[in-house]
Amino acid sequence: MSARCKREFDADSRCDPDFPWLDIEDRFRFPDPEEVPGTVVAVGGNLSPGMLISAYAQGIFPWFNEEDPLYWQSPDPRFVILPENFHVPSRLARSMKKSPFEVRVDTAFDRVIRHCSAVARPGQDGTWITDDMIEAYSELHGEGLAHSVEAWLDGELVGGLYGVSLGAVFFGESMFTRVPDAAKTAFVTFAERFFGRLGGKMIDSQVYTDNMARFGGVNISRSAYLRKLAGLIPEDSLTRGLWRPDLLQG
Repeated sequence: MSARCKREFDADSRCDPDFPWLDIEDRFRFPDPEEVPGTVVAVGGNLSPGMLISAYAQGIFPWFNEEDPLYWQSPDPRFVILPENFHVPSRLARSMKKSPFEVRVDTAFDRVIRHCSAVARPGQDGTWITDDMIEAYSELHGEGLAHSVEAWLDGELVGGLYGVSLGAVFFGESMFTRVPDAAKTAFVTFAERFFGRLGGKMIDSQVYTDNMARFGGVNISRSAYLRKLAGLIPEDSLTRGLWRPDLLQG
């Protein structure tokens, strides 16, 4: 689905007039996930900034393969990390005490998302991080809503993650690592500061992974997730969240 499909719907046959191109301040009301069978809330549309932010604020995110239509998903259960459950595995904690990595934020967003798109994942022939997705999230990054956390070693980018920050929630999208423990160090450093220094209330990992389970990720029902989310994102969901580069690094 073309991320550049704008208001001139006849310019691209894949454009859906039910999903208008939205600027960053515009909003779109998706179907209520609780009233839709399964996890796919809607199909079609575009990855415009306002559409993406509208989706995240309603507990929905785009997840589809390159050959698929654009699927807007809201899994049940939802996999999240809450402050009271977050913990660092003892082996990694020992490793981090003598860690050679420098953790930075928002200094190489484009490189991080492109590295994430190239990660080979078991059971998947390709990546959901298509060129359209890269373009769309890079635009969100330019708006101050999508962010990267990076692990650097001797001046080289060796691991990291990216996601979206709204209200007191960080929606994690993907991570990559080129050196053992690089991405884990970046994530733990970020999570400790997000929950501690910034007062963040939830890291949304979307669906279960063994990796995030090690850090205290738990499944909660979609109903519980949506109720919690509503209390953590202000009514005006165009908010840069709690993101503070000066508190997240250094």
